[in-house]
Amino acid sequence: MGLFDEIANKLKGGTEGGEGGQTLVTSILEMLSSQQGGLSGLASAFQQKGLGDIVSSWIGTGQNLPVSAAQLHDVLGGEQIQSLAKKAGIAPETAGSQLAELLPGIVDKLTPNGEIQQGGDLMSMGMGLLKNFISKGES
Repeated sequence: MGLFDEIANKLKGGTEGGEGGQTLVTSILEMLSSQQGGLSGLASAFQQKGLGDIVSSWIGTGQNLPVSAAQLHDVLGGEQIQSLAKKAGIAPETAGSQLAELLPGIVDKLTPNGEIQQGGDLMSMGMGLLKNFISKGES
């Protein structure tokens, strides 16, 4: 199952998370949009924690390396994970594991040419990709 298949399932309530899945995806996009430096800031945070190879794989055009909930907690901090969980109405542990599943693919889709686009509105771009995928799946 591809990333957008998984996201579409969450939006339709087909997997754990249901309504919270839609909110979690939206919250992830908001986090990426509002984070200091956007995707560049996220990449920098991963590099500072010694995980630059992981985030580089998501941005690049090759295979995405996995990330654990614990690694995300280390990079993003507990407050960010708790904030995402609260917005989605799920437990922080669930948010961490779902974020670990979704974030690599979301970053990958937001960097289709293997590089971070400067000056783009990540929230609009992400929601546009998601809406486009969902409308194709329903036709």
